[in-house]
Amino acid sequence: MELFKAAAGDLQEVISLYQRVSAAMEEDGLDCWKWGLYPSEDMIREDLDKGRLWIQRADKQLVAAVAVMTEQKPEYEKKEWTCGIRPGIFTRLAVNPSVQGAGWGGGVLDDVQQILRRAGCDSIRCDADIRNTRALRLYEKMGFRDCGELVRDGLEQPFRCFDKPLKRETPLLPIRMTPAFRGGALTPWGGDKLKTVWGKDLQEIPTGESLEVSCIPGLESRDPLGRTLPELIREFGEKIAGKYADKPFPLLLKLIDAREPLSVQVHPGDAYAAEKEHGKLGKTEAWMILDTPPGGGELVYGLKPGTTLKQLKEACRNGREVESLLRKVRVQPGDICYIPSGCVHAIGAGITLYEIQQSSDITYRFYDWDRTDRDGNRRELHLEKALEVADLSLKLMPVRVEKAYGGKRILKEKYFILDVIRTDDSGVLPPIHDFGMMTVIEGQITLRWNNGRMKLKKGETCFLPRSVPEITLRGSGAAAVALPG
Repeated sequence: MELFKAAAGDLQEVISLYQRVSAAMEEDGLDCWKWGLYPSEDMIREDLDKGRLWIQRADKQLVAAVAVMTEQKPEYEKKEWTCGIRPGIFTRLAVNPSVQGAGWGGGVLDDVQQILRRAGCDSIRCDADIRNTRALRLYEKMGFRDCGELVRDGLEQPFRCFDKPLKRETPLLPIRMTPAFRGGALTPWGGDKLKTVWGKDLQEIPTGESLEVSCIPGLESRDPLGRTLPELIREFGEKIAGKYADKPFPLLLKLIDAREPLSVQVHPGDAYAAEKEHGKLGKTEAWMILDTPPGGGELVYGLKPGTTLKQLKEACRNGREVESLLRKVRVQPGDICYIPSGCVHAIGAGITLYEIQQSSDITYRFYDWDRTDRDGNRRELHLEKALEVADLSLKLMPVRVEKAYGGKRILKEKYFILDVIRTDDSGVLPPIHDFGMMTVIEGQITLRWNNGRMKLKKGETCFLPRSVPEITLRGSGAAAVALPG
């Protein structure tokens, strides 16, 4: 049996079907449908007049009716969906109570998807009252993806939204990321700026790190419905992560608030980490300075020229003597610091920064400023490993990036690429090859694509899948876009 368009002669029979379904729902204790309010005769007539009312018969009996259309409901325009730039929708799906439970609903949805494919749609969207468990189960069984809740004006109960791709090439849309946080005793140097300045929903103060895009076990970032980035990659594969779908995720993106200076530390390269840290990645990173104390900030960026390994070893044994060997530099907002593996470094007090790095949690501490916790305990140091991986030959300096409208490539290194896009009206994203990560660092920017948009304010990050559609940027602000190298 297949759906076919209803004709004028079917109208009264269709109205009777909707009346019966509404009554049956009320008998089951559901007031999702109340005939005359929703659905109503005017709605059914409008569906018929606009050619979007489809029905199904079995042995001449009307068993189902549904409205199928390619235009979007107004409330759908502000909803964040998962896929598609040419969406179709269906609504008011009614199955005759006498045949419910016999699989007719699934058959109708199969036909609806075929109708929308023929109409050129690349995805399908729908919603259901959260109390309508029969409809919710049906959509989940048919492979529709939960897109969260929608609240309609004047109605108390929210609606659950769903979508589904209709074609292999259907693009995935940008994903708003919910960060994980590292705070408390793990970041005793942290503060409260991630909350007060960057709008993060912190659970404890101090918090030093907001992991905006992360696959670190136990610290994974999530989509708005709580699905972790590793779960999303397993679900969508190459469409979301390109060649990294079946490889370790390569990057980690953070915002860092340093109320106090971080420990003096160094990170290993890939070969050392693979051998000594159970196959983990090494850690090369880069910082973009977002905020400093008035007049600028200070950080540790390598060792003083001429420092020998013997001097460093002896200083490490005596604690504070390490300070005399540290090369300290001044930084201003907008400065870029590239931190390759082996570079001794420490973020200074009062600095907030954006950090893009390899996806690794390996840090070897040389020195922690003789800092103690409330019980008088010092943090663990890792002197042997730190001395083994430290590169005393590095002579790096911060790079000043002048503010200018448009897109600018700031870094192109082995592991990552970093662009900054600044706009007072409109801009364009760089091409996305495997995946990308966009963080608004000033103002507010709206991503726009065909039949969709996402508004990001300062401090918010979205994940850009490999199959993301062409996107333009509107608004006044600046964004950092990180890509794998």
